[in-house]
Amino acid sequence: MNLRAYLISKKIDPDRLKSNESDLYKSFNIIFSQMHPDSFTAQKLFLINKLRRKYRLEKEPEENIVKQVKKVKPKIVPRLK
Repeated sequence: MNLRAYLISKKIDPDRLKSNESDLYKSFNIIFSQMHPDSFTAQKLFLINKLRRKYRLEKEPEENIVKQVKKVKPKIVPRLK
C-alpha cells in the first residue's frame, strides 16, 4: 500500500493535500514508507482527523467502490418424520 491509497482509504483527497501542503505530504510519504499503516495511523491519528475534515474526499474512485451484497438468512425447514 502506498500513501495515496492509504489517504483515499481514510477519505482524504491526496491531490489537494499534496498541492496545498506539499511539505507535510513529503514528510508523510517518507514516514509512511518506513512503517506499517496501522502504526502510522496510531502515530498520526489527530493529524489524520484534521486533514480528513480539511481535505475531504468528495467522491470515491470507481475502483474502490465495492457493492455490498444483501445477506439473506437461510430458512430452517423442520424435518418431517
